[in-house]
Amino acid sequence: MNDLELATHAAHEAGKLLKSHFGREAAVDEASHHDIKLALDKESQNLIEGILLGAREGDAFYGEEGIGGNQDSNRQWIVDPIDGTVNFYYNIPHFCVSIALRVDDEVVLGVIHDPIIGETWTVEKDGKPMLDGREISASKRDKLEDSVVFIGCGKDEEALRIGLERFRKASLRARKMRMMGSAALGLAYIATGRLDAYVESRISLWDIAAGKLLVEAAGGRVELTPATIADSWAITATNGRIPIEEVL
Repeated sequence: MNDLELATHAAHEAGKLLKSHFGREAAVDEASHHDIKLALDKESQNLIEGILLGAREGDAFYGEEGIGGNQDSNRQWIVDPIDGTVNFYYNIPHFCVSIALRVDDEVVLGVIHDPIIGETWTVEKDGKPMLDGREISASKRDKLEDSVVFIGCGKDEEALRIGLERFRKASLRARKMRMMGSAALGLAYIATGRLDAYVESRISLWDIAAGKLLVEAAGGRVELTPATIADSWAITATNGRIPIEEVL
């Protein structure tokens, strides 16, 4: 099993776990004003880690719920075991599993799996972006007035303020605005032509590592700017035709 097949298998197994628990009462490990951590986040990550490091025992593992493996390795799996945990908790069927592999500080593959709809996006460096084995591409819309824009608002006061102001400005021009709750799925939707742009002032690496590679392979453009928190970024992504400065 090659790396992409392994990552896809791990994402699907985690997806089965999440789907089997969806709609049931979920145990909350931690709750803040704008976020929730579930026991299932850790269970999903442990399942993924076991599959990946069981097959690649010398690799490093970096997930939202902690690190593992050989942290000196040049091969690092970057994992979000539930991207869209709040959606999951409130029984909103819009969340996913995101897995990327970074080798020598470069992301070389990504997998995003939506267990409810049953869609799986896959991509490798210099390869074709795929949705369930079918090649995809970003939209050809080149005017903000024709576009659908996804704005993320983050989890702290500053990120919320910036996100809401961007939502206000872009909504005056874009055809429609969306706040969807999963950065990885937002990027996958740009790569598939369903959305045209996504912007957020603070997002974590595990949310976007797979999606960034997918969008760029599909003809889109992604710009990252380091945020004040380690491994957090301001992100702007478009279909490659909508100018990035128009959605900021």
